[in-house]
Amino acid sequence: MKKGKGEIAKSKLNNSKNISELLLNPTVNLDEIFKKFNKLNVLIIGDVMIDSYLWGNVNRISPEAPVPIVSVTKKESRLGGAANVALNIQSMGANPILCSVIGKDDSSKLFFELLKKQNLSAAGIIKSKNRITTVKTRVIGVNHQMLRVDDEIETPIAEEELIALSAIIEKLIVSKKVDVVIFEDYDKGCITAELIKISIAIARQNKIPIVVDPKKKNFMSYQGVTLFKPNLKELKEGLKLDFDHGNIKELEKVAAAFIKKQNIDTLLITLSEKGIYTHSEKTKKVIPAHIRNVSDVSGAGDTVISLAALCLALNLPPIVTATLANLAGGLVCEKVGVVPIDKNQLLSEALKLKL
Repeated sequence: MKKGKGEIAKSKLNNSKNISELLLNPTVNLDEIFKKFNKLNVLIIGDVMIDSYLWGNVNRISPEAPVPIVSVTKKESRLGGAANVALNIQSMGANPILCSVIGKDDSSKLFFELLKKQNLSAAGIIKSKNRITTVKTRVIGVNHQMLRVDDEIETPIAEEELIALSAIIEKLIVSKKVDVVIFEDYDKGCITAELIKISIAIARQNKIPIVVDPKKKNFMSYQGVTLFKPNLKELKEGLKLDFDHGNIKELEKVAAAFIKKQNIDTLLITLSEKGIYTHSEKTKKVIPAHIRNVSDVSGAGDTVISLAALCLALNLPPIVTATLANLAGGLVCEKVGVVPIDKNQLLSEALKLKL
């Protein structure tokens, strides 16, 4: 995956034979797997937000400053952040259960309206007078993002909110028979080190796999999880370490050390236009990116973690998990704005690979 409208993410895989050679099980029944997704319950803990869009045309430069003038033709609001992960899970046929803390403001009203519109439960959402609801406003001119304005606070949730959210998480994990837990961390304050510790303990007590899409603040707090999915930039920042990621031996060395230190089963690293790298006890592979006309990388990480979580819940081989997640992440990059994966399109593309 690579930034920039019309740019092509190069691939080293030009035919289905190459993909099959990477797989532990080259006779995967994709139709059966995609049907099984429909039976999964997925608990998502993290920072939710509203993605607001102003779409328009650009015909001239402002006389006040050297900036383009966008003549707005359409306004749109979508669910974003951890809520976009919920949309991706829902698009794949599974049942998402969203847990987060938002503000008690006008934007929270819109957030609940968007949840209702998408038939998503609000049972795990807490409103707090101490916070605001995060809103990211993107200005799109000629199908190209020109500006983003963020309305947010990033302070950690208060103790009373931590206690309330932890209680809801425990209740939902037990009552909804959760198959996998996702931490979707955007560093907006909902996820704290203490919440991570409590939630992991609850999940492990109930023998539920845990996947993580991390950010910088809590990077080293996720110990004992099943799958950890940073991008390359997040990995280097989180470890405070620079290394030659183009050298596969060096990448393997860094991954192995991190897995051992954090007691993680699988490390899944997204490598932008290079694809994705999966590292576990038995599997160490780079899955190259597929050829794509990339319009927008927004939300691609949400899609990758969603597919990884669903595959993990079904105990699929790491290579299959990485391949499907990599493919899904590339597909959503062809769309402008934050959008969930299309299940039928993903299945169709995956079948072409003959997994």
